[in-house]
Parts: sequence; structure tokens; C-alpha cells
Amino acid sequence: MFNLVNMFNIRLLKKSLPALVASVALLTSVSFASLTYAGQEYISTLRGEVHLNKEPQAPAIAKVENTDEKRQRAYPMQPPTIPHKVDNYPVNKNANKCMSCHARDRAEESQAPMVSVTHFMNRDGNFLAEISPRRYFCNQCHVVQLDSKPLVENEFQDVYNIIGEKK
Repeated sequence: MFNLVNMFNIRLLKKSLPALVASVALLTSVSFASLTYAGQEYISTLRGEVHLNKEPQAPAIAKVENTDEKRQRAYPMQPPTIPHKVDNYPVNKNANKCMSCHARDRAEESQAPMVSVTHFMNRDGNFLAEISPRRYFCNQCHVVQLDSKPLVENEFQDVYNIIGEKK
């Protein structure tokens, strides 16, 4: 008798489980849809209040700052941004225009900051005489500074500012 009851419960569960899962999925999708679209309310995104089936107007291209002033970094370990135009600066397997000013032997004459010593390390942590091949393409990490408004709010504070506030 005990085995018959358990068998009956298992059969009932097997039959009702797909219906239960489908009901939960339907209720979840209906409640999610009402949160995102009820009364023409939108979730705030970088697209603005433009539906997914419409193309938003592209923002104007920001101008490159060419002030040669270093900017404070926006987050820890951020690669420094480039404070000048880099139009027509070839950076490819044959040439790296950045190194004409930022190389160790050119930094004093050009008054440009020398590339970090980390750029002379290989993946095993050994120092090399020349820039490491994995750090050769500057623009894979460094970008030009733009005269533009941030896309999202940033509350990052540099450690020196935090230390200064505590004194």
C-alpha cells in the first residue's frame, strides 16, 4: 500500500511539474513586462528613452583635447589617457610613433613621460631591454582624452585625495 501511494504521488508530480514551470515562467514574464513598459515607463539606459526597434540619433563625435595636460585617472590601475592628438601616429608591426617621444632614450629631450617600467617586462616578469611585444601597441590600452561628458556617474576618489581628507 505504501509503495502505491508513493508511486501515485510521483506520477502526479511528473504530470503537474511542466504546468507549474510554465505558469511560473508566464507570471515572471508578465510581471517583468509590466515593470519595464507599464504606462510608457522605461528603464534608464545609455540609449536614452528610445525603443529597441528604433534607431537613436547618434551623438556628436567629441573633440580630442590637445592640451598636453595630464588628467586624473577615473579608476584604480587605469592606463593614463593621451593628452594630445594621435592622428597620423602609426602604431603597427613596423613602426610605433609614440616611442619617438616616450622611449627611454627620447623622454628627456621630448619632455614626455617615459613609458612605465612595466612595459619592459615579459609575461614571466623578466625585464627586457626593449618594450615588451605585448605592450607595444599603445592604443590597445591608452586612449586620447576627449572633451565630453561621462556616460555614467563615477564616484572614484584617488587614494591621495582620501588620505588628504583624513588629515
